[in-house]
Parts: sequence; C-alpha cells; structure tokens
Amino acid sequence: QICNQHNAEAPNLEQVFHRMAQTEPNLDHDVSWFLLPSYWAKMVVALISFLCFANSYDGDFVFDDSEAIINNKDLRAETPLGDLWHHDFWGSKLSSNTSHKSYRPLTVLTFRINYLFAGGFYPVGFHVINIILHCTISVLMVDVFSILLGGLQFSNKGRRLNLAPKTSLLAALLFAVHPVHTECVAGIVGRADLLCALFFLLSFLGYCKAFKENKEGHNFSIFWVLVSVILGAVAMLCKEQGITILGLNAVFDALVINKLNVLELIQKLLHKDKSLENAGLLRKGLLFRITLLMSGGASILYIRWRIMGTGPPAFTEVDNPASFADSLFVRAINYNYYYSLNAWLLLCPWWLCFDWSMGCIPLIKSVSDWRIIALAALWFCLIGLIGQALCSEDSHKRRILTLGLGFLIIPFLPASNLFFRVGFVIAERVIYLPSIGYCILFTYGFSLLSKQAKKKKILAVAVFGILLINVMRCALRSSQWRSEEQLFRSALSVCPLNAKVHYNVGKNLADKGNQSAAIKYYREAVRLNPKYVHAMNNLGNILKERNELQEAEELLSLAVQIQPDFAAAWMNLGIVQNSLRRFEEAEQSYWTAIKHRKKYPDCYYNLGRLYADLNRHIDALNAWRNATVLKPEHSLAWNNMIILLDNTGNLAQAEAVGREALGLIPNDHSLMFSLANVLGKSQKYKESEALFLKAIKANPNAASYHGNLAVLYHRWGNLDLAKKHYEVSLKLDPMAPGTKENYNLLRRKLEQLQKKGG
Repeated sequence: QICNQHNAEAPNLEQVFHRMAQTEPNLDHDVSWFLLPSYWAKMVVALISFLCFANSYDGDFVFDDSEAIINNKDLRAETPLGDLWHHDFWGSKLSSNTSHKSYRPLTVLTFRINYLFAGGFYPVGFHVINIILHCTISVLMVDVFSILLGGLQFSNKGRRLNLAPKTSLLAALLFAVHPVHTECVAGIVGRADLLCALFFLLSFLGYCKAFKENKEGHNFSIFWVLVSVILGAVAMLCKEQGITILGLNAVFDALVINKLNVLELIQKLLHKDKSLENAGLLRKGLLFRITLLMSGGASILYIRWRIMGTGPPAFTEVDNPASFADSLFVRAINYNYYYSLNAWLLLCPWWLCFDWSMGCIPLIKSVSDWRIIALAALWFCLIGLIGQALCSEDSHKRRILTLGLGFLIIPFLPASNLFFRVGFVIAERVIYLPSIGYCILFTYGFSLLSKQAKKKKILAVAVFGILLINVMRCALRSSQWRSEEQLFRSALSVCPLNAKVHYNVGKNLADKGNQSAAIKYYREAVRLNPKYVHAMNNLGNILKERNELQEAEELLSLAVQIQPDFAAAWMNLGIVQNSLRRFEEAEQSYWTAIKHRKKYPDCYYNLGRLYADLNRHIDALNAWRNATVLKPEHSLAWNNMIILLDNTGNLAQAEAVGREALGLIPNDHSLMFSLANVLGKSQKYKESEALFLKAIKANPNAASYHGNLAVLYHRWGNLDLAKKHYEVSLKLDPMAPGTKENYNLLRRKLEQLQKKGG
C-alpha cells in the first residue's frame, strides 16, 4: 500500500514543486492583467513591437548612418575582413588620434553582410534587420522579466517555471513599445545597441541555465557560467555597454541564487561577525562564480584596451561641455542633471531629439538655477528606492527593487562620465538597456498599487492607455526618422538652442539646392555657437558660390583661426582668395590645407587650377597628377590635364593621359569628349568620331559635344553630317561660342559647292 501511494504521487512532483515556489509573495496575485500562455504572450509582444516600428522599414540613411555606413570603407568587399578588427565603428584606425575608440567589429560585420546581400547601399535591408532584432529582444524580455520578477525556479524535469506570467508580459510590453527606443530601431546606427542587447540578454539567460540542476545553490554548471562570459564578450564587441552584464549576473547570483541580505552582510562585515562564513558565500559557490565572472571581465577589458591603444578618445567641448568645466562642482551638478534628464526620458518620452549637444542643455553654473530641483527629485527617488531595497523586511521586495535598480544603473555606467569622458550630453540610444530596470520598477509599482486599489480594472485600463499612447508615439517618431528633413525639423521644437540642429537643417536644405533657406539656418547655428567652424565653412561655401566673396572670406578666416587644423576651411579660403585674385595668399592656404590633410585630392585639384591661372603649367600638371594618384577617379583633374596639354600643343602627351584616364573611368563622357578633341586635332578622325558619338549617347543634350563633332566632320569633309550637328548644337544652345560662325562658314561653302555643281 505504501509503495502504491508513492507511485501514485510521483507524477505530480512538478505541481508540488510549483506550489513550494509559490510560497514567496507573487506579483501576479493582485494584478488585473492579461494571463496568456507563454507562447501567446511572446507572439503578442513580437506583433506589438513590430507594429511600433514597422513604418521605418523604407526610411533613408539618416544622420550618423552616412559616416558609419555610406562612407565606411570597411563595408566594401575590397576591404580585407581583418581590417574590421583594427578599425573603429566609423572605419578609422584605432591608433589614429582622431578615432573615437568605439570598437564594435561585430556590428560593422553585420553592416557589411547587409551591404553584400543588398548589392549596394539600399537602406531597406538595414532597417528590416533592425526591426527584427528589436522584436527578438522584446520576445526574450518575456523570459528575462519572468525571472527578474518571479524568481528562478525549475521543476524536477528541469523546466524553468514562470511564476509571474502577467507581470512579465506587462513589463515586456512596456519595453517593446517604449518610444525612447526609436533611435536604436529606426536609426540604422542603433544596430550596435540592438546587437549588444541581444547578446546581453542571452548572457543573462545562459547564466540562469547554470542553475538548472540546482535546488539550493550547491550545484551549478561551470560550462554555462563560461558561456555567459563569452556571450558578454560578444555583447561588448557589438557595443561597449555589453560588458556590464557580467556585473549584473553577479548581482543576480547574490540576490536570487544565494538570497543574500545585502544590509545584513554589510553589518556583519563591519562588526567582523564570525557567522559571516555561514552567509553562503563559500558554501554555495558564489565566491567562485563571481571570481570567474570578474576574471573573465578583466581579461576582456584588458584585451580591448590593448587593441584600442592606451590613448583615450578625443572629444571637443561642444560634444560634452560639462566634462570640460574647470570646476568639479559644476561638472558634478551637470552630470547629475543629465542623469535626471535620462530618467525623465524613461518616465515621459515625449520630447525626443536626435542630438542633445551644442547648447541644447545650457550648463548649470549656480545653485540658484531652478533646474537643481530635478537633481533633488532624482536623488530623493533613488535614495528612497535604495533604502527600501536594503532595509525592507520583505525579502521579495528587496530582491525586485535591487534588481530593478541594478538593471537601471549598471548598464548606464559607461555613459555616465564617471570613468571616462563620453562624446555626448544625452543619447537616447544608451538607455535602451537601462530601460529594463525602469520596466521592472514600473511593473512592481503597478503591482503594489493594484494590491491597494479597490478598482483594479481602472488601474489596468490606465496602464493599457499608457501602452497605447507609447505605441502611437513610437509610430510617429519612427516616421520622423524616415528622412533627414523630418528628423532635423522635429528637433527644432525640442532643442531650439542646439546649434547642430540648425546646422543639419541648413545642410539638408543646401543639399536640395535651397541655398537661401540654408543660409538662414547656418547663420542661426553660428549665432548660437560662435565657434561652430563647420557651420562657418558651409555658410562660407554658399556665399562663395553666390559671389559674396568678402563675407565668405571673413567667415572662413575666422573658422581657421578658431581651428587651425581645419583643412576643408583652409581649402575653401584658398578658393575665395583665388577668386579675389590674391594668388599668393590662395597658394599658401592650399598648402596649409595639405599640411593638415596630406591625402587631399580636391585641394591638389584647386591648387592646379591656381597654377594654371598663373600660367605655371608644369606646377599645374604636377598638382593634378597628385590629385589623380590620391583619387584615381578624380575626373576633373584628369580633364584639366588633357585640356592643358591640348591647349599647349602637347597632343601626344594629351592623348596618353586621356587614354590612361578612360582606362580608369571608362564611362565618363567628359573624358571621352576631351580625348576626342585631341584625336581630331591629331587627324585620327575615325577614332575621334567614335568617342564623340559615345559621349553624345551618354549626354545627348550637351551643345558643345554636337558642336565639336560638327567641327570634326567639317575638317574631315563630311559636310552634311557637320551641318546636322551644328544645327543640333545651336538648337540646344543658340549662344554657343564659335558654333554660329562655323555654321555660317559651312553654309557658304555648301552654297558655293551647289553653284559649282549647277
């Protein structure tokens, strides 16, 4: 009978273990929310996260995408794969003084794969991968939140139990629809944060697997601990924040696996209590596991430090003004104010901006500044939460609050300016991971309110309303990230004091040919930041093209005075001085530009034009040759060499240069035209005709192409074809120089021939 009773109860051990696990307070008990099976919960989260950002799939490359993707040579097939491991995120050598030291080779590798599969720079594929990654991360969050909110428990069959299905679903939905994530998902450069988050979560879940066979913390799998460390390293190779998962795994181990009471442990350490050995540090292997995590983390950081080099990244004051403040007090106050603004973006993500630098947030320089209230509010809340996390008698409350604060604060530390200067004031992308902590705290707060509330459904409707508003905000913000024009204009109302916002709006307008409107925004950028050299350079360029040379020279001179190594401004100043016929000053400006940027083909091209104007033909040819050596596809430099050699009677040399140029740029119709002229003068009529016709096929509306082909036929004696092309040329450009005279000569000759024939 005893044996039969034992056998009858054996299949229900999983249920018994589940009941034992429920002896802890359960967040779901008082929460009025949807209860779905795990599979359906994940499907719902995936669908809603997809709906939030789906409209970004066909957006353009915007903002930083240009530098990280379009201008990044590491994406192209001709760049050896090995270079990815020696270059930063933007394609610069890590050893370079100008490198930002952002070492994310795995992220760049995914960009390269995108580029190869798409066969070029087509943004759709890049955007689709970002959306898929966010959906995947949001689905993983269901499992992560079920552990963080409900604890880590396994059945006797080794299946992890979800002890908080309702609250884990709510927290995952809060994460999936948070508008602050738009930059990471809709901005392709945000791929770094998404990949980092993916491996960050996999590292955490892998660490949890180490205790699959564990009932009291005595047994664990070293294999899964090491897998967790490796996944943490992979996360860091996607973005620097990834390394923080090792610290969070240690916190989770102490609080959840070993159920340590931090306050009690501190008190015992302070009093040198002999009972400390019974706290479970050694008995449950916590110290050993933490040693594995920390030694793994230290090794990863050392290797990264060796690859990066010992020098820190170089940032300017406009990138992060608080970090350049002389006063420690001003730095501390402003750093804390930045933290409060990040917290506010998590609580109320309504005012979002692609860039928060350049005066967007003026420095707090005095305690009389009313913004000090934000710091006080932040620390009042943090101290309250930390006090409850340490001192509460409810172990369940201590665990959830500590984990929530841990996931909120620890992943944010690399962006906090505490350990090193960062290159931004606020960046919405860096709170992608810390938002996990916010979701934990929000969900726990909701559960406490539900416990006290009499009308739980009203509270649930309010939370549902927040989710719905966030979904709509995500969709709106995603649409703003679809194009640079919408993105930059959306920032004008959020950060009207940000010079970079006005600069980017102006640049976008200038690229579209609206110079008058661009000037207005460039002027405002310079007004807001009188040391904004890039705005001065671009404004000077437009004024130069509008022949407002005096103001252009003043702006460019000021730009190089503020930043003496600004090569582009030196070159543009040289162009203006050349136009003002101050040739010696122009030459000096060009050489200064080349001194600061040795590989500067456009500057050599402009220097060649200066020498040509001064009839220094040998110097002009040498300058243009340098331009083509540095940039073999520099069509203008090749063309000028051919034309100069042609004009000076060096036809054989002009022909050789023309053939060399067409060998490198075979489809350039301007080169075909120039070489055709040379061949015509050399009486190589057939070859010249073929090139003229090929050039006309590529650019049929060029009056000069038809006019010069007509001259060739005229010389060749093919008068009917000459007449035809003269007429086409005059139809395209009635004022074409020389064409009308040549046409009249041809007509008189044809009339004479007709008379003779008559």
